[in-house]
Amino acid sequence: MGVVLSVGAFAQDPQFTQFYANPLYLNPAFAGTARCPRVVMNYRNQWPALTGTFVTTSVSYDQHVDGLMGGLGLLVTHDQAGKGTLNTTRVSGIYSYQQAISRKFSIKVGFEATYFQKSLDWSKLTFGDQIDPRRGFIYNTQDVPRGGSVGNADFSAGILGYTDIFFVGFAAHHLTEPNESLIVGNSDLPMKFTAHGGAAIPIGMQGKYGEPRTRISPNVLYQQQAAFRQLNLGLYIDHGPITAGVWYRTRDAFIALIGFHTEKFKFGYSYDLTTSKLTTQTAGSHEISLQMQFNCKAKKRRFRVVACPTF
Repeated sequence: MGVVLSVGAFAQDPQFTQFYANPLYLNPAFAGTARCPRVVMNYRNQWPALTGTFVTTSVSYDQHVDGLMGGLGLLVTHDQAGKGTLNTTRVSGIYSYQQAISRKFSIKVGFEATYFQKSLDWSKLTFGDQIDPRRGFIYNTQDVPRGGSVGNADFSAGILGYTDIFFVGFAAHHLTEPNESLIVGNSDLPMKFTAHGGAAIPIGMQGKYGEPRTRISPNVLYQQQAAFRQLNLGLYIDHGPITAGVWYRTRDAFIALIGFHTEKFKFGYSYDLTTSKLTTQTAGSHEISLQMQFNCKAKKRRFRVVACPTF
């Protein structure tokens, strides 16, 4: 694998297709939205057919705390590129404040503090001066080893408004645009803006309490980070314990999702079918999500849960 290092460079965050199956990563205001303790695990393997595949994993825990009038969350994310050549680990602590504006509308405001560490394994890099025309990579490079690791603090914030039917949110990550350069000079992590919204529309009723058995949920998500812009349009259908969804990520991919959920457990799988010129070479992207919901120790009080998609 070859690499070009520049004095001035900009990075881009890894992304998850199952946005709502990784709620704290999407928007810190989601901390505590399930009220009771929740553990979420996510795994994404992007473009596995390429030599330098991208693998991202995350684990989070969150719950609502009555005494704090909001939620607490912990999010750990690890991203590796080029089979472990470039690694980034982030540990985030999150607090969200909840306020009921009316009987039908509530808001949550979230704040996130992060410490990250980025490292480069120089031994896994290869360069042009190592190549022999006949025998391949047999020489030692004359390039001076650089890289190592760097750590820094990072801060983010978000807001979420919701009723029993619709929700809308906005998040701003990397508010201080921290320097993550592994060499001399700056490589500022650009601020990322995320706007998302949708609705969970019940179709038909069942049971004496009129509980909906089927929901249809149209959604939109827009992200911008430096020159990178992305618009996602999608639709979920939730019927009993099964969820199915389709998304279109503009100029990039069609996405299919299938999920299974019970009261305490959720599992989702999604596949990104690349629509760009890399279509036949990447093998798409695979993503798995797991979520475990635990019981609250204390008796539940009146609490409005966000009616957003599970995955």
